Amino acid sequence: MLGLVLAATSHPLFAEKPQVQTLQLAGVFGDNMVLQREADAAIWGKATADTEISVTPSWNNRTARVTADSQGHWRTSLATPAAGGPYSIQVQSGDQTLTLSNVLVGEVWICSGQSNMQWKLRGFGPDEFKEDVAKANYPNIRFCDVPQNLAFKEQQGVQTKWSVCNPTTAYNFSAVAYFFGSRLHQELDIPIGLVSTNWGGSSAEAWTSEETLQAEFPEFAETLASYPGLIEEIGELQSRSQKKPKGINHRLPSVLYNSMIKPLTRYAIRGVIWYQGESNVERPYQYRKLFPAMIRDWRDQWGTGDFPFYFVQIAPFSYKTSPYPAALLREAQSMALSVPNTGMAVTMDIGNESNIHPKPKKPVGERLARLALRRTYGKSDLVDSGPEYQSMKIEGDKIRLSFDHVGSGLVSRDGEELSHFAIAGEDQNFVPAKATIDGDTIVVHSEQVAAPVAVRFGWGNADAPNLSNQEGLPASSFRTDDWTVPSQQ
Repeated sequence: MLGLVLAATSHPLFAEKPQVQTLQLAGVFGDNMVLQREADAAIWGKATADTEISVTPSWNNRTARVTADSQGHWRTSLATPAAGGPYSIQVQSGDQTLTLSNVLVGEVWICSGQSNMQWKLRGFGPDEFKEDVAKANYPNIRFCDVPQNLAFKEQQGVQTKWSVCNPTTAYNFSAVAYFFGSRLHQELDIPIGLVSTNWGGSSAEAWTSEETLQAEFPEFAETLASYPGLIEEIGELQSRSQKKPKGINHRLPSVLYNSMIKPLTRYAIRGVIWYQGESNVERPYQYRKLFPAMIRDWRDQWGTGDFPFYFVQIAPFSYKTSPYPAALLREAQSMALSVPNTGMAVTMDIGNESNIHPKPKKPVGERLARLALRRTYGKSDLVDSGPEYQSMKIEGDKIRLSFDHVGSGLVSRDGEELSHFAIAGEDQNFVPAKATIDGDTIVVHSEQVAAPVAVRFGWGNADAPNLSNQEGLPASSFRTDDWTVPSQQ
């Protein structure tokens, strides 16, 4: 069911605790949660105006004190230790006391995007991940689910729920997030907190703040300007029924950022994993700017520097309704690697031409984990990326391609000839080409092109090429040219 959160409604901004009249914690806090280790972890809530609140964690019993403002809002921070627990945190104001129990300190990751991140372990039936689910007894992995709501104004609170990882809870959690978190937990042997905030079919602009969109994307200005009127209209409708105006959905600019990201931006985290792009496939040139802007936006809102942001490149799929090849959206995602402290998990080998939700979620989560383990946690011996195109050199009737991230060497994943290469001359007419591995390079040629100038790889929407490194990580689609790509190509 579509949820609407409006400032004009009575939707609670903070979690209501039983038998407590005034002292409250923000809804992101709860029993079983994970706090980011070795951080100044913010903790906040509401209390009677102008009263003192004390917060005491059991790991050091040092009390932090703060006074609620005239509206009753309060906020302080706790210096968290190295990974460990379980701990408790006592929050007190006058004769009122709240206690958070079974709290761990470890690594916290936001897991966000659209349906391929949202897709749960149970999503493909009870047998798809049966063995993995049966082994999911990891009490030091904790899940946090953020409810799906959209809002036309920034919200300060959201009611979440933390749960301990076991075969039952894991079965109902994001598959990609689970496989990411379980790999981290097994490699690092520390508590892992996974905050799932995603919505199937959502657009990148829905997850971006109005401030950023207004400043950089005039094409969204008219829609954003309509929100005050929509708030009033929805308020009137909800006073009579639960119907909503037509056109209200989770693709509108900022509506998911407002309700599902903004309330989390004071919560200390290590980084973000992201799987989205399918809903923006018809606007790949806009995505070149929009996606990096969203990454910068989130980092600005958290205010803790350039935290790791690792994302999944969209998988092969037919995309019959898109006027552009999906390779342009994948190209836009690759361009986002120029943003500091980012990494991309390629999925060219695990797509499904007829299903936008490919079943192999375990390799996706584990590839994201590889990025984090090497780049965030210093596992320098780990290969974390497939071959990445770097440069080309024309050699007579052939073109030689050079790559980064070749790992132990370039290979054909299935042992067959390298597939889905195309080559063109100055006429820009691409024809299928033969590609041969030569050391850490690939030589491409076709008898139909005597004077080649450009190569494309995996350029069809559903192309599933076989180029990878020996570590089994696939190469992304790419092109060596920068020619204009017409719609309906």
